[in-house]
Parts: sequence; C-alpha cells; structure tokens
Amino acid sequence: MSTAILTGPPVVGSSLADELRSLGFDVRMAADAAGVATQLVAVPAGERVAVVDTRFVGHAHALRLALTDPRFTAGAVPGAMTVQPEARAELAEVVGGRSAGAEGAGTTRPPADHDQPLPDALVDDLLAAGVDVHRPELGVLVAGVPVAPEERARARAAVDRVDDEEIRLRTAVKSRDGFFTTFFISPYSRYIARWCARRGLTPNHVTTASLFTALIAAGCAATGTRPGFIAAGALLIFSFVLDCTDGQLARYSLQYSTLGAWLDATFDRAKEYAYYAGLALGAANSGGGDDVWALALAAMVLQTCRHVVDFSFNEANHDATGNTSPTAALSDRLDSVGWTVWARRMIVLPIGERWAMIAVLTALTTPRIVFYALLIGCSFAACYTTAGRVLRSLTRRARRTDRAARALADLADTGPLAELVAKGAGRRIGLGTYGPLLWAAAATGVLLAGVALPAYGGWAPVGAAAVYALLAGLAVGRPLKGPLDWLVPPLFRVAEYTTVLILAARSEVNGALPAAFGLVAAVAYHHYDTVYRIRGGTGAPPHWLVRITGGHEGRTLAVTAAAAVWHDQGFTIALTALAGALALAVLIESIRFWVSSGAPAVHDETGEPA
Repeated sequence: MSTAILTGPPVVGSSLADELRSLGFDVRMAADAAGVATQLVAVPAGERVAVVDTRFVGHAHALRLALTDPRFTAGAVPGAMTVQPEARAELAEVVGGRSAGAEGAGTTRPPADHDQPLPDALVDDLLAAGVDVHRPELGVLVAGVPVAPEERARARAAVDRVDDEEIRLRTAVKSRDGFFTTFFISPYSRYIARWCARRGLTPNHVTTASLFTALIAAGCAATGTRPGFIAAGALLIFSFVLDCTDGQLARYSLQYSTLGAWLDATFDRAKEYAYYAGLALGAANSGGGDDVWALALAAMVLQTCRHVVDFSFNEANHDATGNTSPTAALSDRLDSVGWTVWARRMIVLPIGERWAMIAVLTALTTPRIVFYALLIGCSFAACYTTAGRVLRSLTRRARRTDRAARALADLADTGPLAELVAKGAGRRIGLGTYGPLLWAAAATGVLLAGVALPAYGGWAPVGAAAVYALLAGLAVGRPLKGPLDWLVPPLFRVAEYTTVLILAARSEVNGALPAAFGLVAAVAYHHYDTVYRIRGGTGAPPHWLVRITGGHEGRTLAVTAAAAVWHDQGFTIALTALAGALALAVLIESIRFWVSSGAPAVHDETGEPA
C-alpha cells in the first residue's frame, strides 16, 4: 500500500487525486508542511509515501515513473516526490524542519522561497541530507507546477498533445535488443503486455507461463514424431514471445522485483536446456533411434561457457577506472552505423535469433541437425565475442577495483582444495601480470589431456584432476586484477563441464550421458545463481555452500574418481547421485535466498548479449 499527501492551495476541478488513486495511492490532504508532518506520522511505517503539489499538471505516466518505481529509494519530478520506507526517517526530518521554519534536515541549505512547491523543497533537502533521489527522464512527457492561469492553460495543452499511453507502450520495449526480437516479436508483444496489465497479471505470472510453454514444447519434441517436432517449434516461439512480454510488462507497469529478475534469468536457462533434453529424447524415440545426448550436453556446455565469458568480462570492467580502449572506441563508432549495428547483434546469435533457428530447424529437420547448427553458430559467436573482448582488454588502460577482483574470485567457485593451495603457495608463486590466466590455462590443459588421452577407466584422469586442483589454487592465489584475469572463471567452467562430457561419452555406459546432462545442469544453475546474486549487489552464495559442493576442482576430482572406481551402470548411478545431491543443496539455498532476500529490485535493461 502507498499513501500520497496532496499539499498546497485548493485547485478547482482538479482530477489529480483520482489520478493518484489510479496509481494505487491512498490520498490524504495537508495544507502546508506542518500538515504533511502530521499526516506522515499517521501513515504506517512500512508504506511508501508521496508528497504532491495540488497545482501539479502533467501526464499520469510521469507521476507513475517518479512515484511508483520500486528500484529507487526516492524519486521525483517537478511538483511531486516519493520515498520508500527506508527513507521515511529522512523525509520526516526534513518535513519537520520545514514545518518549524528552520533549516531542513540540519543542513546548511536555507528553506525554499514561498513560490517553490513544497515537494521540490523537500527534494532539495533530501539531496542535501545524502538521500539519492531518482529523477526519471521524461522526454516529451509533461510534469510541472504552473501558477499563472495562462501557464496552466499552456501546460494542459501540452499534456493533451502527447499520448502518454503511446509513450508508455513504446518504452516498455528494451532500448537495445536483437534483430529478431525487435522486428518479429516486440511490435505485438507490447500489446500482450498491456493486455496482461489490465487484467492484473504480473511479470512473474507471464514468466511462469513461458516456462510451462517451453516445457510443453520439450515434451512435444520428445515424442520423436514430425507433428511433435512442428508443435515443439511453434510452442518454443510462443514461449519466447511470453519471455519478451514479461519484461515489457515489468517496464509497462513498473513491477520490478528481485524475485522476478531471478525467475526470468533462471527460467530462460531452464527452458533452453530442458528443450535440449527434449530434442535428445525425441531423437532416441524417432524411427532411427539416434543418440544425440553428447551433442545436447555439448550445446549446454558451450552456451553456459559463453554466458560465463559475458558475466566475467562485465564484472571485471563495469566499475574500472580509466577504462579506455581504442578497440572499444571503434566498436562504439560501428554502433553508430545502421547496418553494422544489426549485423553485430545478429552475429553473436542472441537468444531471439538462437531460439528462432532452433524452432525452425526442429520443425523442418532432425534433432542432430539442430544441434550441429547450434554448435557451429554458437562456436563462431563465442570466438567472435571472446576475441573482441581480449583485444579490448589488451588495449585498455584500466585499474580494476577490489570489488571486481572479489566478483571474479566468487565466479571462480574455488573449493577447499584449491583454496588451501591459494592461501599457501598461491600467494608466493606468481608469473607476472598474466600469471592467473597462465595457471588457469595450464590447469585446464592438464585436466582435459589427462581425461581425453589415456584409456578410459584408469586412474590417470584422477591424477590430472589432482594437478588441476593444485594449479587452480595457484591461479586464484592473488587478486584477479590483471587485464585478462576475467578469463579465469570461464576456463574453470570449460574444464569442469568438458571433463564430465568426455568421461560420460567415453564410458559408453547406458544412461551415463543423460546423467551427465543432469549433473552439468545442476552445477550450471549454481553458477548462474552466483552471477545474479553478484549482479543484484548481494554478493556470492554463502561460503559454506561452496564448500559442501566441493568447488569446481572438488567436483572434478569426484567425477574422475567415480569413472575410475565404477564402471557399467555404477558410473551412471554415481553421476545421478552426485547430480541429485548438488541440485538439492543449491536449489534449497537459492530458493531460500531469493524468496526471503532483502535485495533491492533490479532490472536488466540491456539484457544478455548471448
């Protein structure tokens, strides 16, 4: 519930109170600052409070942007302001100062002159008191407190000239999106978002509907029949339409939440990977009985590692100082040329283009062809994006912050074995600026060679995993502040996921690859969960969770040992048990955190490039 306090001289014929009620506010009246102070005391402590001048003239959407956005502690447009419960104390203090005719909030700023609307004066005092007040960009929207009759007439005419509903619909769409999404989805999905808003549906409802649609699509693909494949492709596209709609609904109705951001991010991965599993089952159930589980797992590994590259690079550089690069400058110039913008967005095979390709190929071809196309396209995209980021990093003059180094260390997911090495020899043994990258590359190379080259079933992979744990500890022994240290977490992901893939594929045990698919899915969920906690500003999962799940090196050692000890169905059982235990541990902690988290509402405007 929210409360709006209207203050100022009475205005005949004003519909402002009705507009505020339509935005969900309980409206109260106060003649001056003293009245606002009295009303403020009567409002329950857990409610948002807005103060609006009775003479306000403007669009309802301007008020909505300023007064109802949950992402910001305080917001304001001329003539209207709001604070969330966490800033109520500061608001009460500055209102008290105004009502007493003293200096606001104990600051050196004098009270506003008599012509300044009280909400604007309160905003000045809040800023002086250190409260961050968000001022939304209004563009052509109108918001102000005209006093003279002719000024009010001009302001009302300006309001009438602009259709704020059209603005609201247009801004519900991301400012930066892929070609397929921009031209084939968003032109109509925004109207679906408005339809949902008018019926009281929330973004989380739409996100959940998108998940169920994708799961039904995966079930259709699993039938292995041509009608099933056609239905699966159509449902996958519809699931993507709903996936776009939930974000547009959030922007349209300003219904942002931490839980919603987590659901949207994790469900995207769950939908895509469940569909891969459906295709693998469909291939097995088709007339030819094709086994493509290795391809399905390889596609999941590749896609997850692509995302880790994105996340690591962004975390390493988003708050770096002196963050300049000729390569980045060239990229910015290319973004100003129309055709290169769309070409560069399509070449990375973002989610819209990727799902469209998967859907069309599912309907027209076979699961094996779908996975071949997916692996080729994503491999090219991964090489393109990673090479560009390496060039940027090598030519960039930047100082990485301690926060960035901490984020990269959290993304590395170091377990107790490598942590022990890091605290010992890792702090004393270095290889210069590129030491962490060289240690991580050496660790990955030793592990994959030890897993792939010897005959299956021996203890050589276990020895390679032990060396991997040692070298991985050396890689994270010092703060990850080097120009290419953001590559350390992706290398660890490649090492761990690919080890599971190779061992399951080489075992030739019935059910080993599906079990490996489940294991990598559980571990990948843990890594995505880590990413979105860091993005939300709440830090990585608790250290005890990383310890009990073994870290990347501990899980790798466990899988190689299982391959050496158990053969035939024993290996499948071991992989299944490990997948179940990991999934149970990370899901329980993740759900507990996101449901009960006090993290601020977040909103990813740019979206994921991959």
